[in-house]
Amino acid sequence: MAEGFNQAFADVAFALQSDPDDDVTLDGDRLLVKGRLFAYLDGSALVVDLPAPRSADLIERGVASAADGAHTASGAWAAIAAEEDWPELASEAHQFVGEPAVGRDS
Repeated sequence: MAEGFNQAFADVAFALQSDPDDDVTLDGDRLLVKGRLFAYLDGSALVVDLPAPRSADLIERGVASAADGAHTASGAWAAIAAEEDWPELASEAHQFVGEPAVGRDS
C-alpha cells in the first residue's frame, strides 16, 4: 500500500465521496462501496477491480498492468499508473463492485 499523501488519489476519493448516493467510504488508501473494496493506492498506481474483459483490454493496450492478486470472482484487478485515467477507471470500478449481483435483489 502507499506511503504518504497522494493528491490525485485524494481528489478521486473526494469526488466519489461527494455523491451521497454512491455510498463510498475511504479507509486509509482504500476505497470501498457498501463495505466492498473497489480501488486502492499501491505505490504510485491506482489499483481497481473491473470486469475481467475490461481489465484485459486495458492491460493489452498498455493503459494498465495486472495487479497482484489479479482476479476476483467476477473481475480482475488492474494497476493504473497514469493519474489522468484514475477518475474514470475508479468510477467504473465503483459501479462494477457496487452493483448487486443478478438475482440477488429479490
